[in-house]
Amino acid sequence: MRPMRRVVLLHGVLDPGDRPDEADTLVQVREVEAILASLGWQTEVLAIGLDLGPLARLAAEPPDLVFYLVEAIEGRAGLQHLPAAVLEVLGIPFTGAPAAALQLTTDKLAAKRLLRRVGFPTPDWAEDPAAATSDRLWIVKAVDEDASLGLDAGAVVTGREVDRRIAAMRARFGGRWFAEAFVGGREFNVALIEGPHGPEVLPIGEIDFSDYPKGRPAIVDYDAKWRPGSATWESTPRIFSARAGDGPLRDGLARLARGVWDLFGLRGYARVDFRVDAQGRPWILEVNANPCLSADAGFVATLEEAGLDQCAAVARIVAAARAGRPAPALLAAE
Repeated sequence: MRPMRRVVLLHGVLDPGDRPDEADTLVQVREVEAILASLGWQTEVLAIGLDLGPLARLAAEPPDLVFYLVEAIEGRAGLQHLPAAVLEVLGIPFTGAPAAALQLTTDKLAAKRLLRRVGFPTPDWAEDPAAATSDRLWIVKAVDEDASLGLDAGAVVTGREVDRRIAAMRARFGGRWFAEAFVGGREFNVALIEGPHGPEVLPIGEIDFSDYPKGRPAIVDYDAKWRPGSATWESTPRIFSARAGDGPLRDGLARLARGVWDLFGLRGYARVDFRVDAQGRPWILEVNANPCLSADAGFVATLEEAGLDQCAAVARIVAAARAGRPAPALLAAE
């Protein structure tokens, strides 16, 4: 009788504390584990911190696959690539993007430099607060954190206020912060999943800001992602219906998303976030190489719109990892 295939579900939450984004990772782990068990895998769960020794011990009895659900290490998203780098050295296959792609996409400044280098549209940015001109609005973001950390009603400021806002965010959260030119307008999420012939673009979702609270810039802030019942949670639904005349715009978003996949060397699944300004021009905001797979996540809503479910998605992600196809060549950021 053939032994069961063994998969280790790897994540980076040692203590979720009071952070709902960290707690959501644990929900994701439980759901994906149940799916893998239903697909005939023998499952194990391993939580990893800055001590990467447990990964080295995996080499003594390597699993058939690691399902990579690391979104942060000890609460820091900028470290999520470290276990992937160790697994690559050990030759243990894992799902999702390679370590280099995880690192580059998590560092928003490095990602924006690469996008700009090859001519992909991304909003202007200022690493030095003094470079944020006063004639436009800016949104202050963490360089290497995700989950909308630090985004709230005060995140969009004038150039004169950038220095103060960055200082406040550093004092509250630590880490690196920068200012990005704020693009008012529509917001789109373009999800991709790998199939037998490469990445496939899933139905394109748009954030509907029609009922967004008046008097504040329309953004998907931390509350909109993690605080059910909050004003922005209730007023940022995702819709898939296209407006009249949206065909060329959506085709363009899909082309850009596929280009981003190749540019960053993505693999398995990913999401690219866009803003579209009043002139109909798309701007790439962020590249998420490791989007959440929990049942209430936007990625799964997009899958369902395409007629897929969590189980089908997990099976495709596993198949992509086990196929052994190399990720697209990654261009180095200057």
